[in-house]
Amino acid sequence: MKLGKAFPDSLIVEEKTTSRLSRREGSFWWIGAGRALFFTTILFLAFFVLLWRLFDLTIIQGHRMRTLADGNRTRELVRHAPRGRILDRTGRELVSNEKIFRLVKPCGKLTEGCREQLNQEEATKLRGEGLPAGWFLETDYVRVYADERSLSHLLGYTGELTGQELGQEYYQLRFYGAGDRVGRMGVEAVFEEKLRGRDGRDLVEVDAQGKVLRTLGSVQELPGEDIVLSVDRDLAIASARAFPKDEKGAVVVTKPATGEILAMYTSPTFDANDFSRGLSTEEYRKLTEDPHQPLFNRAIGGAYPPGSTFKIVTALGALEEGAMRADTTVEDIGVIKIGPASFPNWYFTQYGKTEGMVDMLKAIARSNDIYFYKAGEALGITKLAKWAHIVGVGKTLGIEVPGEASGLMPDPSWKESYFTSAQDQEARNNLWYLGDTYHVAIGQGYLLTTPLQVNSWTNLIASGGTLCKPTILKETRNKKQETNCKDLGIKKKTIDLITEGMKRACEPGGTGWPLFNFKVKSAKSKAQSEQSVATDSSGVHSPLPTPDLFVPLACKTGTAEFGDPNNKTHAWFTVFAPIPTLDTGDQYIKSGQEVTTGEPEISVTVLVEGAGEGSDVAAPIAKKILEAWFSR
Repeated sequence: MKLGKAFPDSLIVEEKTTSRLSRREGSFWWIGAGRALFFTTILFLAFFVLLWRLFDLTIIQGHRMRTLADGNRTRELVRHAPRGRILDRTGRELVSNEKIFRLVKPCGKLTEGCREQLNQEEATKLRGEGLPAGWFLETDYVRVYADERSLSHLLGYTGELTGQELGQEYYQLRFYGAGDRVGRMGVEAVFEEKLRGRDGRDLVEVDAQGKVLRTLGSVQELPGEDIVLSVDRDLAIASARAFPKDEKGAVVVTKPATGEILAMYTSPTFDANDFSRGLSTEEYRKLTEDPHQPLFNRAIGGAYPPGSTFKIVTALGALEEGAMRADTTVEDIGVIKIGPASFPNWYFTQYGKTEGMVDMLKAIARSNDIYFYKAGEALGITKLAKWAHIVGVGKTLGIEVPGEASGLMPDPSWKESYFTSAQDQEARNNLWYLGDTYHVAIGQGYLLTTPLQVNSWTNLIASGGTLCKPTILKETRNKKQETNCKDLGIKKKTIDLITEGMKRACEPGGTGWPLFNFKVKSAKSKAQSEQSVATDSSGVHSPLPTPDLFVPLACKTGTAEFGDPNNKTHAWFTVFAPIPTLDTGDQYIKSGQEVTTGEPEISVTVLVEGAGEGSDVAAPIAKKILEAWFSR
């Protein structure tokens, strides 16, 4: 019985009813309220995160996680492939490989580790002591250059890739890795794709300490391809030894009929093996900052006034264009004067003498400046420039080695562009003088050529009018390198006339006095002498005297001014041999001596910077190289 709201019984019943309704309507009755709700929510969220992480690791990232797990027990070790060898034309090694070891160890954030080069002794010792956890040994190779200096500029060297280079797309696409070396210069750089082999791999199982337990699989490395060059190793060494030690310059030796490089030497030079052993930063800085530039390939990259060696080109153009004939004569008056300018002949300058009437043969043999001033005037600068361009002046010849300079063949159009910004009004108004033509005709003035270009136009005469692209490559995998030669259609009488003039230059009365009556002791004559034994009065047996081998040759000297304040001159000499026997050969045969004749086998061009006259300085170097070639 309800007694009314004012009584206690009614108040108690209403409070209980209100309390039950409040719990059911204002809370999650299956979880609870207050603290129970808070902890339940935290537990639910934590379970959800764990469940999602499990799903992510097993389903979404499952493959990557399995790979990482396998990586904790396996390692991939590189088996570096040896680079291809570089051989000379006879198959002798110019560059080979020496096995070394690289220690791979943990290094900061680098996942592939740091690499340290070890020799055989260091690697054996380390293996005996046991490698620390996570350290591995890789087999690698470094280059060994057979002769340290005679072919350094031609062969080049290799260097280890930097971290920045490894990030470049070019090296990534070709699968270069840390510790790999690439060609930095010369043949090593040009034929990088052929010389570089394909690295192999060893998949090994390691324990928790990182020690190798067993090899799971291997991919064999593939050595690089051998490159056979046209170079003759012995001749290259002879060229380096013939060159004065403290002089700067270059030597180029080729086969005229093909343009193949037999030797190419630049002084000063460097030891390519230093790069294999590893140069410190200080050592490399000294090398690159040396004022004598030992890394500069002067044979193909140095541009110099060619001096009188260019008279070969002037004679060629004048004869082919009909500006001069074989019987055209010019009187040597010692000095030609044009206004205030004087253009002397070297013979008059040095000895105060003149040479009378001079024809083309005498002009070449005596290197007569007066004759060639007039030849240049008769030909004209435009046609002279045309023939200079035909033989390769003012452009690169296309040898495979990088760094070739084009030189410069000046003409009125060039001089106009050269003086566009000149402040000298007279220079702009009078862009080309006859005196400019005179200078160019004798290889002076603005004219610049490389030793390789001088050798190339020497070969043009030696090969009978065929111009060959110079090449250092003999053959690759026994496939002969195709020659790239072009017949320029030069008249035979022109070639014969210039050849005869150059022949007389290396005979008594010419300018190439160190090679007058050039002869050697040939290998054939030495063998015959050893087989022929004479007995003297005391009964002692001794070989008969070795007969001389006479070699007819054709040469041209050159002495080029280059604006030195002390009047120093570049010394030039270019020569080819043998030449078809003429009267000289008959003379040798009649005297009972042996003579070498026939198609030219070799041409030699020598430049010595600022050293004096070509006949005095450069010719003796060429003579030693020719002796090395023909004595065998």
